[in-house]
Amino acid sequence: MSMFCYQCEQTAKGTGCTVMGVCGKDERTANLQDLLVYTCKGISMYAHRARELGVKDHEIDKFILEALFTTITNVNFDEDRIKDWIVTGIKLRDKAKNLYESACESKNITPEKLEGPASFIPGATKEELLKQSEDAGIKKLMELQGDVIAGLHFLLIYGLKGTAAYGDHAAILGKENEEVYAYFHKALDFLSGNPSSVDNLLPMILKCGEVNLKAMEILDAANTETYGHPEPTKVRVTAVKGKCILASGHDLKDMEELLKQTEGKGINVYTHGEMLPLNAYPGLKKYKHLVGNYGGAWQNQQKEFDEFPGAIVMTTNCIQKPKNTYKDRIFTCGLVAWPGVTHIKDRDFTPVIEAALKAEGFKEDEQEKTIMVGFAHNAVMSVADKVIQAVKDGAIKHFFLIGGCDGAKSGRNYYTEFSQKVPRDCVILTLACGKYRFNKLDFGDIGGIPRLLDMGQCNDAYSAIQVAVALAGAFNTDVNSLPLSMILSWYEQKAVCILLTLLHLGIKNIRLGPSLPAFITPPVLQVLVDKFAIKPISTPDEDLKAILKN
Repeated sequence: MSMFCYQCEQTAKGTGCTVMGVCGKDERTANLQDLLVYTCKGISMYAHRARELGVKDHEIDKFILEALFTTITNVNFDEDRIKDWIVTGIKLRDKAKNLYESACESKNITPEKLEGPASFIPGATKEELLKQSEDAGIKKLMELQGDVIAGLHFLLIYGLKGTAAYGDHAAILGKENEEVYAYFHKALDFLSGNPSSVDNLLPMILKCGEVNLKAMEILDAANTETYGHPEPTKVRVTAVKGKCILASGHDLKDMEELLKQTEGKGINVYTHGEMLPLNAYPGLKKYKHLVGNYGGAWQNQQKEFDEFPGAIVMTTNCIQKPKNTYKDRIFTCGLVAWPGVTHIKDRDFTPVIEAALKAEGFKEDEQEKTIMVGFAHNAVMSVADKVIQAVKDGAIKHFFLIGGCDGAKSGRNYYTEFSQKVPRDCVILTLACGKYRFNKLDFGDIGGIPRLLDMGQCNDAYSAIQVAVALAGAFNTDVNSLPLSMILSWYEQKAVCILLTLLHLGIKNIRLGPSLPAFITPPVLQVLVDKFAIKPISTPDEDLKAILKN
């Protein structure tokens, strides 16, 4: 048995992980994840047809989002849990089949006899499932249809995975959208037929970008309606004396429940990684024991978690293999799982609290240092008149969106250097964990407008899009005509779906790095270059010169 995975930016040799994932997943986990995606295709083949006949099922819809989310990079490394997902998926596929056939019967229609993923009969044991996974992976499709078509196939799969994450975050807070669910079933059904034409695949891929925009919109509404609009906020980035818990990942609901359950217990709570922006939400920063942010981006967690003298909670994605030195005080929740790590059920954080009280905590206060966060679209648009006037007066010459994922692979110092070389009369917008490369630097301001505006998580890309659209409206032009350049870094599948959204919106001249996705073959890249003028990053000096000469 072997594996092949190329869904993240750090994939081995820039081509694909074949022995062990750079992320830490082994071949068994990787292959079971492939089989889970295959199972989702089978569910959607029936669910799509049932929906076309007016029949839908919320349990099935929600399963597809959660199952795809669980296969995102750095989420679930537990092969037993993934096996359970497959078993549940087969039950739901049979449910979807019954719904479809009943709908056909009620309308006097002869149901289609579906093959492929729809007729997949799973083995009874994990070993049998692993054997079956050989026919569900990337290599098999490459053999059948070649690298170009396989690359487009999985570009759509990875876009769906990213969109599933945003949709699931929104659903947790009670916001769902039927258009999103319907598209997932349609797209997975489409892929189950192994389409072999670039002309057929590209429209469906761009449609993923459109649907992801809707998913990000409802997520933004879910977050802001529940916790208020983020406000410009100073966040402490140095330690406070006392017992402590560190929360990493992305999920706002998990953080809220953790803060509620730790209130009054003498425990300080810190954010980590993509949780940093949560310090700006009124509904969360009201908790006085949310004392700040500790550490940086996800790839540094083994060192940072080792040094953190308290309990650690991993929500959603970004977990790495825990070191033995802290394995007994790190906990997972939601879809995140690592073998041997205690998993929190139903957001009961009692084990986390107990571990925090047992740990030594920080023995003294560190010298206070702060950074600013909270410049989401509502905050930026509240001073839009000042921003627009500064552009008209020539005080602001250009905007740079420098955002996206961080990672351990070499080449990411480009983003630090680029931000430092941006001229003083330009504003930097940033989001996602790539900002940790430069968010503690002092960029100053332009007439009271900070030159660095942190717009939040990768989940908050909607904010950046809204600001760009609003600026275009104010200047009576389109986004491509604005003095705005996008310098993006990617790592995993949420970055993929954001890129697809930008392409759907027709945004051109995006610079992408530190390396291009392995699944985007040269012929596919040429299509993106021809249609959208997408460019790989070069050097900060060369890219700045090219951007600012226009």
